[in-house]
Amino acid sequence: MKLPCKVTQPIERLEILNCFVEDSGEDLGQDIVAGLSQPQKRLPSKYFYDAHGSWLFEQICSLPEYYLTRTELGILEHAAPEIMAFFAQAPGDLVELGSGSNRKIRILLDAADGFGLSRLRYVPVDISESALKEACTELLELFPDVHILGVIADFTRHLEVLPRRRKLLTFLGSTLGNFSTEERLGFLKKVAASMNPEDRLLLGLDMLKPAAVIEAAYNDGQGVTAEFNKNMLRNLNRSFNADFNVADFEHLAVFVEEKERVEMHLRATRQTGARIADLDLSVACRPGETIHTEICQKFSRERAQREFQQAGLAATRWFTDPEGWFSLVMLKKAGVYLTPGR
Repeated sequence: MKLPCKVTQPIERLEILNCFVEDSGEDLGQDIVAGLSQPQKRLPSKYFYDAHGSWLFEQICSLPEYYLTRTELGILEHAAPEIMAFFAQAPGDLVELGSGSNRKIRILLDAADGFGLSRLRYVPVDISESALKEACTELLELFPDVHILGVIADFTRHLEVLPRRRKLLTFLGSTLGNFSTEERLGFLKKVAASMNPEDRLLLGLDMLKPAAVIEAAYNDGQGVTAEFNKNMLRNLNRSFNADFNVADFEHLAVFVEEKERVEMHLRATRQTGARIADLDLSVACRPGETIHTEICQKFSRERAQREFQQAGLAATRWFTDPEGWFSLVMLKKAGVYLTPGR
């Protein structure tokens, strides 16, 4: 596999690729400039995830209001043996896009232990170097037979570095819902293009449910989600030499029923602004004006099937909880013959 990334000197059972080292830097942060220059200001949700943002998100996952993670974990516990049978048939790579912590992938690796973890290589892909290295170190200790290729990358930009050999791609959580409809379709088409006929994609989807349940998940009583939202500005301050006053903004998250999605914003509580020195950009916000930071699409099965078809993918298996609140979907490239047991 030819990679446009810097390869860190490997240690036993671990190799790290950093896809940001050789970036020219010419377009770094241009998505910030473009987003903050629109009438409805917006910032890409990837800027949530510095080291502190990744830590805050892990706290969110344990909140009582945040049903998503515990529901998905329950599905994984039940479905993991069937999912990991992929590697019982032949060796390959277990690729996790947006890997974060090890809570979910450990369930899958535990399920594969019966037929030998030496048959697979784990390939976590994450934008946070510190989070990825910490997670890799923990897994090496927990699973002595596992080999790891850690990839520090933005999976929306660096899909070309994914392994070309047989692989099971996982995109867990509800991250796909953070893309607009157009972005989702483009991303899924790129993933499909990266897949071989025998590859599979395991995709997490947050399903439609009562609006009160959804809204509570993004407006927790402890205010952790609010801190997570505001941390994006702290990340910009540090990473791009900006001077946002975080105290001038409040967290706003609402479920927009006609669009079947949560929209998360930072709302200015007073006339405020910032200078982003590294991007040569000045920003002004009126009282009540918002910066759109995230969308969280909720799916019906019909919407999901329609988008899979448009992207050139086909569902081979749906795993869900008794209430139907969350789904894990196994996908293949559309038009690929499905052999028995696959």
